[in-house]
Amino acid sequence: MQVLISTSTFNLKNFVGLDDLRRADIEVKLNPHGKRLTREQILELLDDKTIGLIAGLEQLSADVLRPATALKVIARIGTGLDNVDLITAKELGIQVLNTPDAPTSAVAELTLAHILGVLRNICTTDRQIRLGNWQGRMGSLLTTKTVGVVGFGRIGRQVAKLLSSFGATVVVCEKNLKVSDYEVCGLDELCRRADVLTLHIPYDDGTHHLIGESQIKMMKPGSFIVNVARGGIIDEAALLAALQTGHIAAAALDCFETEPYSGPLSKLDNVQMTAHMGTYARETRDLMEQEASRLLVESLRKLAVIK
Repeated sequence: MQVLISTSTFNLKNFVGLDDLRRADIEVKLNPHGKRLTREQILELLDDKTIGLIAGLEQLSADVLRPATALKVIARIGTGLDNVDLITAKELGIQVLNTPDAPTSAVAELTLAHILGVLRNICTTDRQIRLGNWQGRMGSLLTTKTVGVVGFGRIGRQVAKLLSSFGATVVVCEKNLKVSDYEVCGLDELCRRADVLTLHIPYDDGTHHLIGESQIKMMKPGSFIVNVARGGIIDEAALLAALQTGHIAAAALDCFETEPYSGPLSKLDNVQMTAHMGTYARETRDLMEQEASRLLVESLRKLAVIK
């Protein structure tokens, strides 16, 4: 039997209960490719001897899960479960767990970094200096901005707290949220009022292209969009058009509908990009790895796979 760790990196020193697995003759197998696994790679690694999986962002669709006949537990490093076919997992009796608390600070801080980056033209100026063009670019102060926070879960709340410390005005859009320290409004009003729109909601059928052409047109000319949540929440074609006309001054994106991303947004000077690395802070990764492995081992123990 084996436990597969499919994330591109994992520090085995963080594996809680590793000795318990080894005493039960369960091998722990690491991702040998050092990057997000393709469908073919995960199919090859996730064999009929795999009883547990510590997963990253690779797509765990029905055709991937069904051949893994011994699989009992998936522990996802991170919050989102949109890459896991939860209906098939339930049908097959596979328990799916995640680590929702650990990523909060890391994702919130990257969000703040992206907001400051686009407001002060940091990445754009960096690129120009490297090309030999020393020219300062006029930016804008966060303290003067109204920031619309879409989604007010753990990460959204932390982002709002950080923004408030800069003196920004924070307005929140969250379904069914009635009481908050911040003003709450609907999405359309939020789009009309926000100088900066930042997204912190899960991706599912209901949030697919939530920020589309009509929402983008509602936004103020010269406003900014930040997405450190999931690709697919924004209609990338509509965003591209708005960035090309200048209606949206700049966008900061950590996630895309197709990843790795190499599409037309990457060719624009007013797009700031990172490689889906919201949780990639060492302290956060340690916590997430510890939590995911603890959940996995506890579940296998309850299933009497290990003592």
